[in-house]
Amino acid sequence: MHANFTSFTSKKTLLIIAGATLLLNSSVASAAKTEYPLTIKNCGRDITFNQAPKRVATVGQNSTEILYSLGLADRVVGTSLWFGPVPDAYKAANEKVDVIAQNIPSFEGIIAKKPELVASQFEWQIGPAGTVASYEQFSELNVPVYTAPADCAKDNEDGGDGVRKGMFDIAMVYQEVADLAKIFDVQDKGDALIASLKAREAAAINKISGMDKNVSAVFWFSSADLQLDPYVAGKFGPAAWIAQKLGVKNVIDSAEEWPTVGWETIAKANPSVIVLGEMSRRRFPADDWQVKMDYLKSDPVAKLLPAVKENHLPVIDVQTMNAGIRTIDGLEKLADALVEYGLAHPQASH
Repeated sequence: MHANFTSFTSKKTLLIIAGATLLLNSSVASAAKTEYPLTIKNCGRDITFNQAPKRVATVGQNSTEILYSLGLADRVVGTSLWFGPVPDAYKAANEKVDVIAQNIPSFEGIIAKKPELVASQFEWQIGPAGTVASYEQFSELNVPVYTAPADCAKDNEDGGDGVRKGMFDIAMVYQEVADLAKIFDVQDKGDALIASLKAREAAAINKISGMDKNVSAVFWFSSADLQLDPYVAGKFGPAAWIAQKLGVKNVIDSAEEWPTVGWETIAKANPSVIVLGEMSRRRFPADDWQVKMDYLKSDPVAKLLPAVKENHLPVIDVQTMNAGIRTIDGLEKLADALVEYGLAHPQASH
């Protein structure tokens, strides 16, 4: 059930967007050219490029979409780890790119594409305990791996989704955009994308002038089985950042990125809003947001929650709950939902 949320714009928001537009224009004009060889620090490693890569393979939809956003679709020779369709603006370009794997690729599948760079979203695929490979395996073949800085900020040594040491910040995503733009010598496009995202971030935050009461939320990504504890967003991840920016408390207190937490524990915390993750992936039945919704409305414990009774159940793309350029989409959608539900005061229109 997708709500049609109302947008509210204030003079302050318009001024922020105007200011960001000026910044965008000035930054585009002053973007410097990349000087090769270029060495970038990434995940505690130095990766060096003698020229802009002509062939890049991606592991993770956000990594793919950043490259598309930078106008680099023609350099992408293979993609993997998809959660849903690409935005309409990139559909035509994406159709021309080979899919190595819809989910987790093999090391051999990536290498077969002869990449000059692998752009990876998560260390649990490529990293110290990578399910695909270690950094060293790619390094032995002289293939550099660039990992999203937001994922480097976690402890990924034990595999899985990792544990965060501190709160995610969207600046980590802006760094990723800037790094990839520099690697490919398209800094003007990187600066423009960052300026646009910053303007949207500020506008989303400024949709809300305050809350009526203490508002809290839980973000349900999926469940391996509906009879098992759900995977929910931990206290330091991108979903928690979204909540914090809007003045909402995330009721989950684990530093794990996606801990499993029982419904009895969630019920005791009594969140004002239960965010349902939407994706086209069907690894588990609960990947489907409608399955989540049906469960909440029929489970003896969950159906008694005020958030369920009051239908405070926004459906939001799971990619917004992972670190990436779509995190801003999640910020916008949750802000709209809070206003729609009467849990937040909109900024007055002028």
